[in-house]
Amino acid sequence: MTSPHYAAAGVDLDAAEAAKARIATLVAGARTSLSAGSIGAFGGMVRLPAGMRKPLLVMSTDGVGTKVLVALQAGRFDSVGEDLVNHSVNDILVHGARPVAFMDYVAGHRLPPELIAGVVEGIARGCRTHDMALAGGETAQMPGLYAEGTFDLAGTIIGVVEEDDALHGDAIAPGDVLIAYASTGLHTNGYTLARHVLFDVMGLSLYATLPGTDTSVCDALLAVHRSYADAIRPVLGSVHGMAHITGGGIGGNLGRVLPKNCEAVIETRSWQWPPVFRAIAAGGGVSVAEMREVFNLGAGMILAAPPEAAEAVHAAARNVGVPTWNCGTIRPGTRRVIFTD
Repeated sequence: MTSPHYAAAGVDLDAAEAAKARIATLVAGARTSLSAGSIGAFGGMVRLPAGMRKPLLVMSTDGVGTKVLVALQAGRFDSVGEDLVNHSVNDILVHGARPVAFMDYVAGHRLPPELIAGVVEGIARGCRTHDMALAGGETAQMPGLYAEGTFDLAGTIIGVVEEDDALHGDAIAPGDVLIAYASTGLHTNGYTLARHVLFDVMGLSLYATLPGTDTSVCDALLAVHRSYADAIRPVLGSVHGMAHITGGGIGGNLGRVLPKNCEAVIETRSWQWPPVFRAIAAGGGVSVAEMREVFNLGAGMILAAPPEAAEAVHAAARNVGVPTWNCGTIRPGTRRVIFTD
């Protein structure tokens, strides 16, 4: 039974227990052969895959930023849960790692059980897609820190790779071709600017048609962050390095994996920005430089590989329906990213 004083202060223990019961069912459906321990325990447990010689754990923690505000406006919560998983999978895929376990954190104020369950439903779906254990998580009701009905979402992923196979970017070399993988939109970055332009400057409603498209603003903004795992895993042995294009755009992320003696040349005419980015740039008068700094501009992942591997890389992505294109090259230089305007 809920403590009346705690409830008056903003924490409904009965609602929390109802949410936990629904979450337990979702977590049970996202266990794998590597899962260990009990659902609801203080710590999540997973086994390492058998047969590895020198297993290296690869871990990452991230969130989905202010995309949750769009989800709140729309009343759609499972998509941001799936976003969180796919974003995290891509972050460790850059190092050649396969995911083995995930944990989530949802914090807010007076969150109804159906909201929390919707978020975790998306997380569980993403985990099942990647054969990854949803090992547990935390739901925190924090009145005073969050406005009523608002929430934040974060997650931690654990992956594994053979130490000798781990990718760090040091194998990238002059002559490598850069291959871009199409994004499904903004993914999980740049939503503060996108919301400001689309809603405040342009005055669009959530269900207005996005200029230049036949889709709604809501559907464009809540498009699920694409996972590149199935497109890239078959060719990992040919890859010299990868960059997941998140906050900081192509320049900020590709630059993180370049060796000191290399620079990346991005052929900007090799693709056209998807409509959502063109709408934001035109509607908000946002410069090309700022667009590049904030958004992925349609390239959600960029991979460096030797030219002879390029066709196999494109074929692997084509087999799972992910568009790719050659977007530039690596040449001798001083660890920078250059755009050919």
